[in-house]
Amino acid sequence: MQNTTKYDELIQPVIAFLGCETPKAWLDAAKDNLDILMQDHANCEKKAASTAMNLMFRYNFYTDLQVKLAQLVREEMLHYEQVLELMVKRGQEWQSISAGRYAGGLRKEVRTYEPEALIDIMVIGAFVEARSCERFYALAPIVDEELGRYYRYLLKSESRHFEDYLSLALDVAQSSTLKNPKEDIQARIAHFREVEKKLILAPDELFRFHSGVPLQAA
Repeated sequence: MQNTTKYDELIQPVIAFLGCETPKAWLDAAKDNLDILMQDHANCEKKAASTAMNLMFRYNFYTDLQVKLAQLVREEMLHYEQVLELMVKRGQEWQSISAGRYAGGLRKEVRTYEPEALIDIMVIGAFVEARSCERFYALAPIVDEELGRYYRYLLKSESRHFEDYLSLALDVAQSSTLKNPKEDIQARIAHFREVEKKLILAPDELFRFHSGVPLQAA
């Protein structure tokens, strides 16, 4: 009971940040597609590390950004290794699967000028991490014990990552020439909340870790 309460408390800020919770239809599909779920989860961890690394090179003049992103890279790669180990343990071979529409749908909304573009990328990072955290929480009770235990383990770091990205977005905004940095951040959070919500609730042809409602269930 104590653990359940701890996880429930941990997830509340995440759910409050997101515009919706994962639909039951997606969770039902996840139970029947654990191999795709785990493969795409591994891909997501690797992509998250790659994104953070690219940002470190592109925006190397932001010192605070360098330190926090370096920490993110290490954690995301650790998670990548852990998912690969789980796949091997369960006899699941690596397979190449295409990316879903989720990340691309969010990145279409990024502004094309600086520092607004970087702020948007940070806000998107927050939503990606928050959604991952929310899905780990929702999946943990319905998958097998080993996988559920691992997803609960990830909850703490993923919830911290979403807060880290929001903090970085605010740091960038406050160090810029924006007249009202906090208002700009809140406006972009509200905008991306609606975009992300539509991606999660709309019918989706592909089942992926961040996909929308499976088309056959829509």
